[in-house]
Amino acid sequence: MKSTRMRLIHLHRSNAITRPLMRKILERDPKLESLYDRSANDLSHLYQIPFSRALQLFHDLHNTRIIQSIIQDEHRYHISTVLDPSYPPLLRSIPDPPYVLYMLGNPSLLYQLPTLSVVGTRNPSCEARQKMNHILLPLIKEGWIIVSGMALGIDGIAHQLAEENNGKTIAVIGSGFNHIYPSQHQLLFKALIKNQLVISEYPPQTPPKRYHFPERNRIISGLGIGTIVIEAKEKSGSLITVDQALEQGRDVFAVPGSILFEQTSGCHKMIQDGAKLVQSTYDILEEWHENEVKWCRFLSDNKENYLANHMNN
Repeated sequence: MKSTRMRLIHLHRSNAITRPLMRKILERDPKLESLYDRSANDLSHLYQIPFSRALQLFHDLHNTRIIQSIIQDEHRYHISTVLDPSYPPLLRSIPDPPYVLYMLGNPSLLYQLPTLSVVGTRNPSCEARQKMNHILLPLIKEGWIIVSGMALGIDGIAHQLAEENNGKTIAVIGSGFNHIYPSQHQLLFKALIKNQLVISEYPPQTPPKRYHFPERNRIISGLGIGTIVIEAKEKSGSLITVDQALEQGRDVFAVPGSILFEQTSGCHKMIQDGAKLVQSTYDILEEWHENEVKWCRFLSDNKENYLANHMNN
């Protein structure tokens, strides 16, 4: 592997790697130059990992098939690493940014504002679509980018609203591109990669795993200037995204609903805990106008890097 960037992508592909271990390795060896010269014993002692895991890492680092697959994927996908000037600035600023991102579609969406992350239950109430039409549709028509996770329920509706109304949307998935999940959204995925953007931090051959979905939620919240919960139960994966949004310093919005629907109980609890109650599009626009200058300045400081890199490629 000739460049630090390619070595990072290679390391990221190892079955032995985790984000904490990646962090340790980069802290000790920022250019990843000595990594390839280490034995499995060295790796085990140096990074305090079991020998079996160190052996897996050693084999992956010297596996030519993995190297070849990276070279092929560079032609199939947009690949961005934290080492690249073009890495999405909104993600670079979060506490735990993904080291590598795989993208299909239009990556320039990552450099446009305003963006709103939309999350919620996979089993929405009969009121959900009506609420989303009322609140999100005006934003979509004004050019807002809708970020969500391409899951069933609220996520899928959010992407479809944007796609059907000539809007813009980014989907963050919890698997590699060769294993689209859920299978019911295969057609949605194909539509989004034509006109929108789909991103994943998982290499293309990675199947979905249960823990991927809470992991990818930090990317969903990180790409929005705020996160809105349309519907969620009190114990819901959507509330993990809310916690991450708060940790990232993003605004959090919640849409109220009928007290008779279990799907709105989480939103009501969020409002009791201080989330901004959203009854109309204006409630979101109000927060955006208060912070617009800050966000636009932040993006503009990073956009030149993207444009320079994009033109060189």
